This record gives sequence, structure tokens and C-alpha cells, in this order.
Amino acid sequence: MKLHWAAAAGEWTEAVPVGNGRLGAMVFGGAGRSRVQVNDATAWSGTSDGPSRALADVLASGAGPERLAQVRSAIFGGDLEQATELLMSFEGPYSQTFLPYVDLWVTLPEGESHGRTLDLSTGVITERLTIDGTEVVRRVWASETALCVEITGAVPLEVELTTPLREVSRDGLFLVVDLPIDSAPKHEPQVDAPVYGSGERGTVSAAVKRTPDRWLLTLTSSTTTESRWSGTRRSNRQTLMDACDVRFGDLPDVIDVPELLSGKDEQLIASVLFAYGRYLLVSSSRPGAPPANLQGIWNAELRPAWSSNYTININTQMNYWAAEVTGLAECHEPLLELLEKLAVTGAEVARSLYGTRGWVAHHNTDAWGWALPVGMGHGAPSWAIWQMGGAWLVQHAWDHYDFARTWSTLERAWPLLRGCAEFCLDWLVEGPDGYLDTCPSTSPENWFLDAAGTPQALSWSATMDVVLIRAVFERTLALALASGRADPLLAEISAALPRLRPVPVFDGRLGEWAADLPEEDPTHRHLSHLVSVYPLGQIVAGTPLGDAAAASMDRRGNGAMGWSWAWKMALRARLGDGETVRSLLSEASQAFTGDRHRDAPFDGSEWGGLLPNLFSTHPPFQIDGNYGFTAALAEVVVQSHTGVIDVLPALPSGWSRGSARGLRCRGGLAVDVSWHDGDVLVRVRRLSGEAAEVVPVSISGEVTEVVVNDVVEVRGRISC
Repeated sequence: MKLHWAAAAGEWTEAVPVGNGRLGAMVFGGAGRSRVQVNDATAWSGTSDGPSRALADVLASGAGPERLAQVRSAIFGGDLEQATELLMSFEGPYSQTFLPYVDLWVTLPEGESHGRTLDLSTGVITERLTIDGTEVVRRVWASETALCVEITGAVPLEVELTTPLREVSRDGLFLVVDLPIDSAPKHEPQVDAPVYGSGERGTVSAAVKRTPDRWLLTLTSSTTTESRWSGTRRSNRQTLMDACDVRFGDLPDVIDVPELLSGKDEQLIASVLFAYGRYLLVSSSRPGAPPANLQGIWNAELRPAWSSNYTININTQMNYWAAEVTGLAECHEPLLELLEKLAVTGAEVARSLYGTRGWVAHHNTDAWGWALPVGMGHGAPSWAIWQMGGAWLVQHAWDHYDFARTWSTLERAWPLLRGCAEFCLDWLVEGPDGYLDTCPSTSPENWFLDAAGTPQALSWSATMDVVLIRAVFERTLALALASGRADPLLAEISAALPRLRPVPVFDGRLGEWAADLPEEDPTHRHLSHLVSVYPLGQIVAGTPLGDAAAASMDRRGNGAMGWSWAWKMALRARLGDGETVRSLLSEASQAFTGDRHRDAPFDGSEWGGLLPNLFSTHPPFQIDGNYGFTAALAEVVVQSHTGVIDVLPALPSGWSRGSARGLRCRGGLAVDVSWHDGDVLVRVRRLSGEAAEVVPVSISGEVTEVVVNDVVEVRGRISC
């Protein structure tokens, strides 16, 4: 698939991204002086001892197990104001910032650009220019080790490096910069940022080679933080991109992006968004570097929205929903490495702050493994106080195992889930009716109204807490069974599981809190209580709880912003509602016509869409929407969370032909699907796990059981 923009970029949201997981660049194009804005995934503000120093400060302020007991007493006693005041003392400052790095300026004589074309398979941007009557071709890509710019044509060239960071020294095209020791997010305007001191450093080096009609420019980077990321790259970009492909309807050889954004061809938009999300994940998340953050690997601002960090109450998780199912397990590994860091830093937070075993994470983290609550003592508990960040994030370790079913993925997942289960066991307290409760508890970023009509965030056993803990417990037990482990913790888990609260239903809708509390905003952008449907798969379509989940979604409504649209698409696909998936896709893929430079309010009153470079926006730009679209569209084609390979479970009507190659299913399987006017052909291939396993395949509810040794075919019919 090739995407074409007929003009050079006039601003950042029109530039085209490339990346190798470590280096990311936004390519503007154009003749004359042209910009390539460059990021290094390891360039973050902060210091390695920042999380431990912040924890010491929070403990010194009086936070700890004794105050936690006071908070719980206030909540169960109905004094939510006092509980809120006490709990805010548990807040540390803020996690650190993913930084812009350098700008590479390439100056050619003035001329005319004939547009930029991105090949998603190779990751190469090709631009044709006419300069003084001569055709000049510029190609930009990120190799495994460098950012490369190749210019073919007999033209003069000038190259310059600039940086928004503090410059230490330069020697020609060799630049040394300081990384700030601290940088606050934009939502803390009273804090000066960035702050420099004796911190980390980075170096950038560019080299230029010339033959009579060709220039080759390469840029490499190094930081003093890079050694903290230990993975080794294995596959090249094209191998990863070619592992999976999904197409709805017909695809032209080259897709004109401005025409695509006119919205005339919904199947083409679906095909492009599926492929583009995979391209962005391959470009921004590879072993040996930090995982994709709120902006993937692309950021040009010293104080980006929410620090361009890891927001782990939905956004970081959504970044990786598509990893396993679309054949990008290797791209998942940076997130697992971050989890392993959090299991260390979060263990000290759990022990000191809450008096528990295991490890904990909250609302935010960063490349240093930040595990404290954030908020600086004035952050609203609705977003700053949430002890289940680790319990959600650790599900990715399970998924990495569940899709592969190999010993190595099991051994990697076990200590992470076991440690999280320890924390969950100790975090639970016996409630007044005998159930085990989480307290304090919030439903991320949402509010309810108390008896006086006052918005409140603190309660006990919000639905999301309970379903996440249930998943941690059940999956820890499953890993122990698969590995033949005998561990005393398993008895504790088995005893606690039946004492967790069941998922509540009020007025036919899935409840968000343990009690029937009125929402302050019934159309809130977060869908936290529906995590049991997607991605956890605890609630399935065609059941009373599935119907209650659908009713809850109906109350929420369709529109919001990029990531919320994507989550709603995935939820509706899990519930078999292809027509609402189509409606949500239509909303989410509209060209954004508002002010790209202004951050919109959180309430969804100003919906985003797609920017000119196909980035999803709120605004501001957040890449989770792009990744989420890919994951949701995969659910339209194949689902496997119930133990059955369910083929085309949520295909919108009229999408009468298409194909999928290389979608992954749980149990070490890959599936190819083709459909045309109701005829469906499915090929199931075994990639790993146990051989000769009986696998049920469902097409329109007709289940066929097959034994998968190598490759088997199943045929069926659908209504389309």
C-alpha cells in the first residue's frame, strides 16, 4: 500500500512519519529549505533516581498505610470530602516528558515539489521535485541504525542541525545536547519547565556522502539512557509489515490521502487505517528502545500534551491492542520490558505507600518506571488516584503468552502476573456485606453525583477494578496450571476469587460503580466498566451481561475523540454490531477541520478526526486512536477470545468482499480469510504451541471442528 500527498507539508500535522523504533522523523518535503524533525525514543527528561526521591517526599508528607486506613474509614463512612483531602497527600509530582530532539534542515535550490509518497511496506518516503528543469528524487527512510536521506540529481546541497534542547557543543554536523532533569506537563502551568542540571546527554551525528548525481545523508543518535533498554532487534520492517494484511473491497495501487479524507469510500478508509496503524507501531516500537508513547515516537514540543508519556488507564494499553492479533508480537516486547521495570519500582511503592506485597502502578508512567500517583497534591482523584494501572497493563503479558502459547512467553508472564496478584490480594478489604472490595476506588476520569448532587470520584469496587482483579487472578491460576507450578499464593487467589463482587446491572445496563450512582456525564468518553467486554473478553455477545453492556454503550452514545471512537468500535465488534462499527468509523475518519494548534476540551464537545497526515486527533494529536482503529478492524474480521475462531463476526453490510492474511488467534494460530458475495474461505495455520489441537471455527454461527497440524481449510457462507 502506498499513500500519496500531492504537496509538501506546511506544518507538523502535514508531515509524514518514518521510524525504526529508536529514531523517529517527521518529513516535510518541498524544495528550498526543507525540515526533517527528529526524535530519539530514549530522549526523556528526568533522572533514574527521580521516582525514588519522589516516593520519599510523599512518605515524608504523611502518606502511608496508616493514612490509607483513614481514607478507607472515611469512604465507608460516607465522608467523601475528607477521604479526598486525605488521599491527595499520596500524590507525587508528575511523570517525565518524551522530548523533541533535533531538526535536520536540508536546503536545495528553489523548485517545485510533485508530492510525497509513503510505501507502508518499506517505510520509504519518495518525493519528486523539479529544480531548474531537472528532475530530482528525494527518498527518506529509517534504516535499522540511521535516518537516511538520499537525493538523486545533480543539485547543490546544504545541511544543518538545530535543537530545541540545550546545546552543549557542536563540531560541524556533530552535536551534543543536554536532556532536562525535569519537565512538567502543560497542565501544570505554574511549574517552570524544562529544568536543566547535571543530567543525561545525547549526541547526534550526520554524515554526507556525494557522487556526481547522488547525495546520501545519514543521521545517527546516542543517549546516555539508551543502555537501560536491553532488547535486540530481530526482524526488519518489511518482514513485520508483510506478516499481516487486511483489505476491504478494492484497493488502488496508490492512494491519494486528501481524496481518501473526503470520506467517499468507507471500505478504502478501513483498509488504510488498518495498515497505517500497523505501520506506525512497527515504526515506533521495536526491541531495544522504549515502547510507543502517547505520540508514538513523534513529538516536536518541549511541553507536549500530557508529557507525551504513558497514560496507563487506557492509552498505552490501546497502543498495543493490535500487536499480537496482527502479527507484531516483536513490537509488543518494549511494553513488556517497561512492565518489568514497573514490577521493580512499583514494588517499593506498594510496600511503602500501601503496606502490601507485589507491585503497583497508577495513572501514568514514563521511561524511568514511574509508579507513584501523580497530581502534585492538587490532582483530582478521578484521574490522579487509581491503583489498577498495573493490573490492566499486566494483561499484555498474558496476551503475549496466550497468542503464542510457548514456554518462553509463559515464563516471562508468570512473575509479572504473580506480583500483580500479590498486590491485588493485599489491596482488597472486606466490605460491609462480606464481599472483598477495592477502596479507595475510582472509575478512571469519570465522576458520579452524591446525594447532594455534588460530583465525586471516590467510592469502592468500581466495576473496572473488580473485573481487572478477576482477570489477574484467573490468568495467574491459568499460568500456574500450564506450567505445573505449585505456589502457596494460588490458594490465596482461589479463596479470594469467589468473594469478588459480581458485575452489577442497573436498569438493564452494566453498572460503572458497585452502587447505582448517577453519572455526572452519561456520555463520558471513557468506557472503563466495559473493559470486561473488550479487551478482557469476560462478557460476550448473546448473553444477559452482553445485552447489558450493549445497553450501557447505547447510553454513552457514539461520538467522542480518536481513542474513544476506537474503543467503541472494538466493543461493538465484540458484541457483533457491525453497523455501529461502520457508523463509528465514519465519524472517526472525517477530516479534522478545526484548529489543529488548540487543545480541545475533554468533554467531547469538539470532536476530533483525522489530520492531513492521517494522525488521529482529539485535538491534540494522540496516536492511540490510530493503533486502536487497527485493533478494532481486526475484531471485525476474526475473534478468538471465547476459544472459537469466529470469522467475520461484525462485518458491516455491503462489505461483500475482502481478504485477510496472517491475523493471529489465541493458541499459536494464524488465520487467512477471503470472502466474496457470501462465500467464505478460511485457512488456519499453526505457528506455535501444541500440535494436532482440535480448533472450532465458526462462520455465521456454524461451527466446524478441525485438527490443525499444519494448514486446514474451512468453507462457509455469510449474509453480506
